Amino acid sequence: MSTKELIDGAVEHLRTSASVKTVYGTPITNDGKTVIPVAKVLYGFGAGSGHGTHTKKSKNGKTPAEGEGEGAGGAVAAKPVGVVEITGDETRFVPFGASRKLAIMAVLGVGLGAALGWFLGRRTGKS
Repeated sequence: MSTKELIDGAVEHLRTSASVKTVYGTPITNDGKTVIPVAKVLYGFGAGSGHGTHTKKSKNGKTPAEGEGEGAGGAVAAKPVGVVEITGDETRFVPFGASRKLAIMAVLGVGLGAALGWFLGRRTGKS
């Protein structure tokens, strides 16, 4: 298989799999509310080939050897990022992970406040 055929095959695979359904999942409807999952999808691929000769070491000395090589590879990664929520009144995007970030910031704030209070209390001698 030639490098061109490898690249053409990879591009064709990406063309068939990179669709709206890859990013937006199948809508789910229940009690007048429709929820559509949303994902961040990343594609990457590469290919290469080489030709030429190189010197190969053997027991009897150096002998020229013919060099040739081809290769191709690719990857896809999908990460859920939220949902689109559609009701009779509104449509909104609900991101995943926002409450987790808020909780982390709250814990850091409480920890920083406690450390600052302890430090200032030691300086004034009121511990």
